[in-house]
Amino acid sequence: MTSDRLRLGVNIDHVATIRNARGGAHPCPVRAARAAAAAGADGITAHLREDRRHITDADIERLTEALGELGLPLNFEMAATPEMQAIALRHRPHAVCLVPERREERTTEGGLEVAREENRLAHFIAPLREAGCRVSIFIAADERQIEAAHRIGAPVVELHTGAYCDLHHEGRFEERDAECARLARCATFAHGLGLEVHAGHGLTYDTVGPVAAFPEVRELNIGHYLVGEAIFSGLDSAIRRMRETMDRARRAALGAGAA
Repeated sequence: MTSDRLRLGVNIDHVATIRNARGGAHPCPVRAARAAAAAGADGITAHLREDRRHITDADIERLTEALGELGLPLNFEMAATPEMQAIALRHRPHAVCLVPERREERTTEGGLEVAREENRLAHFIAPLREAGCRVSIFIAADERQIEAAHRIGAPVVELHTGAYCDLHHEGRFEERDAECARLARCATFAHGLGLEVHAGHGLTYDTVGPVAAFPEVRELNIGHYLVGEAIFSGLDSAIRRMRETMDRARRAALGAGAA
């Protein structure tokens, strides 16, 4: 069953990036999470990296407490390592999204290679699921990876929209449209397997509409762009505009489908 309601998860990692550039306590990621909630976010995403380049352990502690008070879910992005598994099991966030991670990368590059590591990942996610965490796998739009995520027992996949967004911003529109069609096809394929489908990475006001229109997608996770736009318009305004843009695209798609 597809859903009319499209959730927006706001990633607040790069509020912490700005704070860490100088040190100290400002700007505060928890304050950003509260502002995002007030502006219409349905959840908060935070990626605790091995090198702690932005979000820190203390941030996770404070976010867990603050979001519990707000009744807003925390989506804990993390690498599939024993250290991160232990942290997730200690805090038991609403959701855990497994992403690939290399220390030298500036941002997450591509999706997790699930098909080559099915056995390891199946054992890795089992205790997280037993602890009540909704496990999501961040993957490229690839049917082989979707099938592997399904086989290991992950209930959710998040499709990596970075290639689609890059092609748009490079003006390679024919390739962009082909990538968008591939994302749509994979969303349908994953939904057909009974998986919940999310999407994210690199989405902007200009690129979010087509992805928001996929009826199988239940949640979008957006962060870096919103923090960047907040410099010019404020975080509240940036999130509200994104919320309105994705909701408008969703309504238009549903109206076209009904017609």
